[in-house]
Amino acid sequence: MRRRLLALVCVSASLTGGCGLMPQDDGGGRSTVTVWLMKDSASQDFLRRFTEGFEREHSGLALDIQIQEWTGIGEKVQAALKADGSDGPDVIEVGNTQVPQYAEGGRLQDLTLESMRDWGIRDWLPGLADPGQYLSQQFGIPWYAANRVVIYRKDLFEQAGVDEPPRTREEWLSATEKLDADGNQGIYLAGQDWYTLSGFIWDEGGELATQAGDGGSWTGALDSAAALRGMDFYQELQALGDGPVDADEEHPPQAQVFAKDDVAQIVAVPGLAQSVVRDNPSLKGRLGFFPVPGKKAGKPGAVFTGGSDLVVPKNADEREGALAVVDALAGDKWNTDLARAMNYVPNKKSLAGAVSGDEGSAAMAAGAAQGRATPGTPRWGAVEADNPIKEYMTKVLNGADAKSEARRASDRVTELLDLNAR
Repeated sequence: MRRRLLALVCVSASLTGGCGLMPQDDGGGRSTVTVWLMKDSASQDFLRRFTEGFEREHSGLALDIQIQEWTGIGEKVQAALKADGSDGPDVIEVGNTQVPQYAEGGRLQDLTLESMRDWGIRDWLPGLADPGQYLSQQFGIPWYAANRVVIYRKDLFEQAGVDEPPRTREEWLSATEKLDADGNQGIYLAGQDWYTLSGFIWDEGGELATQAGDGGSWTGALDSAAALRGMDFYQELQALGDGPVDADEEHPPQAQVFAKDDVAQIVAVPGLAQSVVRDNPSLKGRLGFFPVPGKKAGKPGAVFTGGSDLVVPKNADEREGALAVVDALAGDKWNTDLARAMNYVPNKKSLAGAVSGDEGSAAMAAGAAQGRATPGTPRWGAVEADNPIKEYMTKVLNGADAKSEARRASDRVTELLDLNAR
């Protein structure tokens, strides 16, 4: 009983910044597995239930769950991976697109065998699984996903004579043209929403950047014919509203714009609807959700998949315990539980039905099956920091030649992805 109370106290204390109560062996034969999870990724209630269930099924293990802040986490994880491992984490939650930067240098456990043999790699969401690979090895294990959908005003759709959500891009443009009337914006789409553009590019068969063979150099690909078609569609859609061409979706926050009562649609994660209703309570019950339409009915459009993977440091003190934690958190039972509790998308396509009861989560799960992630290179963070894609979008929306600007932006992406340019 004392061990049980100690474990629960440790989880509670960790939620507010860490726990130093548990030694590596609690004196009763239990080995401690230290798990770093990010703030707000899971509720306190979920973590309590998971700890109780996990320790009941693994009598030789005790969990020390430590909650981390996103600010400064990159440097903290890198420091932990380089340490001797005696006091560090055994399992770490990382952003799905961050896996390559941690895998570089050989400081993560290769989990390819377990992924193929035990964890259902072929059923994983591609937007979580693909960026979890580095040099054809699986280091990141998908935990949960979230992606953009279309949040729309049911009443404005009805007024415009749009009887049901569009299922294809062509239908989407047609509906948005009808909605863009009588003082209303058909859609609010900021000019520099490059995550949404990425989906349109992927839908056309294009890429943000391509790699020359396994382990080869990366080259910007915004100037390909497919990528340019994606930009063409973005330009058509963006023109059916008053989104600023020189700002992204956070400047101003699009939830605040949507709450002003004259916008028919935005592209955002479903959870943003809560902020909209908070700013304008009269919209409660008037918002709906549908997957970003694709080129053909029955197949939603490609979307950027955000979310988290679980990794095991090579210097983990409790490797077998770490694998047991990953197995549980990423397994069907607890993964479904987490998705329902937090309105996430589960990590497997076959589990999408678990969130079908919530309209926003169901739309998100449908889109997640076509999810993608940014290029799997440790240097992608440098691209996002400089972000020539945003500048490219603004120039095109202001009337510049798309092909010339795409070539210029692609050249800059290539420079930023050069591994020798550190």
